[in-house]
Amino acid sequence: MSITNKSELLGMQKASEAVAHTLKEMRTYARPGMSTKELDQYGAAILTRLGAKSAPYLTYGFPGHTCISVDNEFCHGIPSHSRILQEGDLINIDVSAELNGFWADNGGSFVLGNDIHQHQKLVDASKEILQKAINHIRGGVKIADIGNLMETEAKKKGFKVIKNLGGHGIGRGLHEEPSDLLNYSNRFDRRRFKKDSVVAIETFITTTSTYATELGDGWTMVGNKGGYMAQHEHTIVVTDGKPMILTEMNGILN
Repeated sequence: MSITNKSELLGMQKASEAVAHTLKEMRTYARPGMSTKELDQYGAAILTRLGAKSAPYLTYGFPGHTCISVDNEFCHGIPSHSRILQEGDLINIDVSAELNGFWADNGGSFVLGNDIHQHQKLVDASKEILQKAINHIRGGVKIADIGNLMETEAKKKGFKVIKNLGGHGIGRGLHEEPSDLLNYSNRFDRRRFKKDSVVAIETFITTTSTYATELGDGWTMVGNKGGYMAQHEHTIVVTDGKPMILTEMNGILN
């Protein structure tokens, strides 16, 4: 969507605060021995208390209120009573929701407890790349140039990017134009970011894979060549200068 007045901005801020608060609290609540279903139910209770509705559940009938992916699961992981979190797991939580007609999206990967499997370098790379990408986004900048920046930075750090996942426009729906805000440069993409537009910008940084493939459950995605992926996502408003990060309170880049 494009922000045209103060009431729209306020609506997006409230929706973004709801998903950001939920993500932050879920990250804090996660601990070894807990099932991903319990973690999801905790997040669902927060969203409900804030008056927000789970976007994946509402829009797609996703079998959970948030997406929780663990280790080799890249994204869209289904919360389960049988999936028990372990010390050192690489966890990704993605929280998106609707509040009073406005939609917001955010997510982040983190290592649970001690980094016994050496995932932190990947997580840090994803965070640093998202921060750098956001710092370069403003009205008039080519969307493909931001994708190129992401892939270039990933390569510098010894990682790859997923080429069939990307950020997206958001606001009055979960997925809006511009779609396919990819993590690499598409030379045929001549689109530019527009001032006052709202987008969910996200990283998909991996150790070995370049494409995500869907498992038999119809939701969970893993890498075509295995390995691990870290993702970080903010909902932002594009301006003439530094973007307004609506989900900043989630603290994912700290």
